[in-house]
Amino acid sequence: MPTFTTRPTLTGTHGMVSSTHWLASQAAMRMLELDGNAADGAVAAGLVLQVVEPHLNGPGGDLPLIVASADDPVPRVLCGQGPAPAGATPDHFAAAGLDRVPGAGPLATAVPGATEAWLVLLRDRGTMTLAQVAAPALHYARSGHPVLERVATTIASVQELFEQEWTTSADTWLVDGAPPVPGSLLANPAWADTLERLVAEERAAGGTREQGIDAVRRAWSQGFVAQAVDEFARRPFRHPGGPVLPGVLTGADMAAFEATWEDAVTADWQGHTIAKTGPWGQGPALLQVLGMLDQLAASGTADATDLDTVDGLHALVETWKLAMADREAWLGDSAEVPRDDLLSSTYLADRAALVGTTADRTLRPGSPGGRTPRIAAQALAVEGAGATDATGGEPTVPGARSTDPVVRSDGTARGDTCHVDVVDRWGMLVSATPSGGWLQSSPTIPSLGFALGSRLQMTWLEQGLPSSLVPGRRPRTTLTPTLVLRDGIPVLACGSPGGDQQDQWQSVFLLRHLVGGLSLQEAIDAPQLHTTSFPGSFTPRATEPGVVVAESRLGPDLLAGLRSRGHEVVDAGPWSLGRLCAVARDPRTGVLSAAANPRGMQGYAVGR
Repeated sequence: MPTFTTRPTLTGTHGMVSSTHWLASQAAMRMLELDGNAADGAVAAGLVLQVVEPHLNGPGGDLPLIVASADDPVPRVLCGQGPAPAGATPDHFAAAGLDRVPGAGPLATAVPGATEAWLVLLRDRGTMTLAQVAAPALHYARSGHPVLERVATTIASVQELFEQEWTTSADTWLVDGAPPVPGSLLANPAWADTLERLVAEERAAGGTREQGIDAVRRAWSQGFVAQAVDEFARRPFRHPGGPVLPGVLTGADMAAFEATWEDAVTADWQGHTIAKTGPWGQGPALLQVLGMLDQLAASGTADATDLDTVDGLHALVETWKLAMADREAWLGDSAEVPRDDLLSSTYLADRAALVGTTADRTLRPGSPGGRTPRIAAQALAVEGAGATDATGGEPTVPGARSTDPVVRSDGTARGDTCHVDVVDRWGMLVSATPSGGWLQSSPTIPSLGFALGSRLQMTWLEQGLPSSLVPGRRPRTTLTPTLVLRDGIPVLACGSPGGDQQDQWQSVFLLRHLVGGLSLQEAIDAPQLHTTSFPGSFTPRATEPGVVVAESRLGPDLLAGLRSRGHEVVDAGPWSLGRLCAVARDPRTGVLSAAANPRGMQGYAVGR
C-alpha cells in the first residue's frame, strides 16, 4: 500500500514547477507551455511572487539562485544580493546614535538586487522577452489578486505605523482606511505602471532580445526607477526604537550594482554533489553539516543519518549548532573567509568529534587552518527570544509560539521569504529564493509601488568580522537555494523559506529523500525540526541555548528521547515548520517530478 502523502508527487515529461504560491507556479508553467525554458518560467514566477506575496518579497529585495542544465551541467550561482550603500558606514550609524543597524526602515536597506537578478537570468539563460514573462504579474498588479489572509494580517499588524509614520505605505496597502479583507482582490496600480514602463523600455530599444532586456536594466539602475529611489530614500522616516532618520541609498549605488554569475560552492555527499552559494550566504553551513554527519557515520555512529532515531535527530541538531557557530565566526562577504579549510574532511572530522551524547548549550566556533575565531560582542550578549521570536517562525506558517506577532508594530518582522524551483524538458533546473523588500520592511515608494529591503540588519557595526558592515560588501544573507547533481548531471532543485531555518529544514528533506529513499512529497511531508541555539540573523540577533523546535508528529518517544539528551524541546504542533519546494529530473528516463509543502496551505506544484 502506498504511503499516505498530503498530495501526490507529480510526474511528467514536459515541465515541473514548485513554488510558495499557486499563482506563481501556474505563471511559470504557462511559460513552459509556451515553449519557454526553466529560466523563463522562474522569472515569470518570481515576478508574480512579488505581487501576491508582498509581505515576503518585493522588487526592491534580494535574490540568490542556482541554475544548471543537461547541456551545461556546471552549477552557477546568480547573486542578486545587493551590497551596503556607499554611505552605510559605521560612523554614519554612530553619528545617528545607533549601536546596530535597525531591523526595518530606510537605514536597513541594501542596494536592491532582486529585479536586476531576474533580468540577468532572463537575458543570459532565458529565451523570452520581459513583456512575455511579466504578463501574469502585470495582470495581477493591475487587476488584483485574491489577497492571502497572512498578507492582510501583516498589514493589520503595522496599520498604526503606516497611518502615523509611513503614510505612503498606508496609501498603497490600506483599502478604504483598513487592511484588505482576505480573499478580496488587491491590486498595486503603481507597480503595474512601473512594470508597464519597463516593458515599454524593452520595446523601444529595438535590436535583439538581449539588448531589449539590457535597456530595461538601465531604466531600473540608471533611469526612472533609480531616480525615484534616490529621491525617496533621502526622506526621513521613523525606525524601530523611535529615531526619525533618512536612508543613505542613492541612485549612484544602484547604478554601480550588477547581478553577477559565480561558481557554486559544492561538496560530494551520499553519491551526489550538493551546490550552494558562496560564504556571503549561509549555504556552506549546510555542506558542513552533511560532511559532519558522514564523519559521524564513519566513526561508528550508525544512526547519524537516520532521522527515525534519537541518535540521528541528536546528531543533526548538534552538527547544526557547530555549523552555525562557524557561520557566525567565519562566513560573510570577505576575501578572508577560509572556505576550503571549513569544508575539508580533516576539519569536519575534528568538528564532528565534538558531538557528545548530550546537548551542548554553548557557542563553539572552530579554528579552521589554526585561525582564532571571533564572535561579535553583541552576538554573545543577546540571549533568549527577546521582543521578536528568535525561532524564526515564518509569517505564512506560524512557528513554535503561535501567539507571537507576524510583524511588530514598529515594522520589524520575523524572517521569511519565498521560493521557486523549475525544471524543463531539456534538463535545465533553477532553484531561486527571492526575499526582502517586504511591504513591512520600509516605507513604500509611491511612484514605484514597492518598498526597499532591510537586509543590512544582518551586518554588525563592529568591524573586523566577515559579516561587518562595510560599504560595497554584501550582508551575509540567510537566502540559500540548493541544486543537486548525480554523476555530474543536475537532478534536483529545492529550497525553503524560513530565515535561519532554511538550510536546517533542507537538511531534513535531503536526508529523508537522498538517504532515506522517500519520494519528494514524502520527504517534504515528513516531520521537521530545527535548533535556535545560535545567534539569529534578524533583529534582535538572539540566541536560545539548547532549544530545539520540533513538530509533534515526530512522536512522543523521539521528543522524549531528545529531552533526555538535554535538549529544550519546544513542541511546535503537527504541521508548522518548513515550506519546502522541490523539482527533480531522472536523466536516464527524462521523467520529471515535483512536490510542494502543504503547511500554510498556499505552496503548490504543477506540471505535466
